[in-house]
Amino acid sequence: MKLLVLDSSGLVASVAVMEDDSLIGEYTINHKKTHSQTLLPMLDEVVKMTETDLNEMDAIALAKGPGSFTGLRIGSATAKGLGLALDKPIVAVPTVDAIAYNLYHTEGYICPIIDARRNNVYTGIYAWNENEFEVIQEQCSKNIEEIIDEVNAFESPVIFLGDGVDVHRERILEKCSVPVSFAPAHLSRQRAGAVGSLAMEYYKQGKIESAAEHGPEYLKKSQAEREREQKKNAN
Repeated sequence: MKLLVLDSSGLVASVAVMEDDSLIGEYTINHKKTHSQTLLPMLDEVVKMTETDLNEMDAIALAKGPGSFTGLRIGSATAKGLGLALDKPIVAVPTVDAIAYNLYHTEGYICPIIDARRNNVYTGIYAWNENEFEVIQEQCSKNIEEIIDEVNAFESPVIFLGDGVDVHRERILEKCSVPVSFAPAHLSRQRAGAVGSLAMEYYKQGKIESAAEHGPEYLKKSQAEREREQKKNAN
């Protein structure tokens, strides 16, 4: 089975080509350029370097969100366009699940945090149980204090990862009563390879959708929408 994989859900842009259990090629960049500038050139480069025929793909996989509203729209539009043009299904993987999937068979709990501003994070809680990846708490939007209280209640070691670590590291170290560690740089951000590996499992389970059906998962309203509602309620 072959997958073309996209992730533009956060600060990182990542594209990969996967075949069964092999990561054929991956292009990941964490820089200041916007995904509208990077994603399609990265996709083109990966396809060329791996000599991939897009018509041979079985599906288009992507991180469906939550994350950056603009990044999610760009990734979703790209995946939908490819899916419609190539007549391929979409395998949409929760962003937070995919970040956690970077850490294989670790002890304790895995807690990705994506910065959502104003002390909020997109997060979830995960663990490995006898080689099975378990979603203890599904991805959600929470205040950083809430998720710290929840991992403390498990009374087990926890690994934090994601771009929210840069923002909340000091608070985590101060507030966590359980042993805490932080994933290293090569495992701490979104990677298309992790999205693709999890998408392979989703595909086998029949968790696919048509390109026409696909849409990103934001989990909360954008700032523009919130401000518009506030103005409407104030009138």
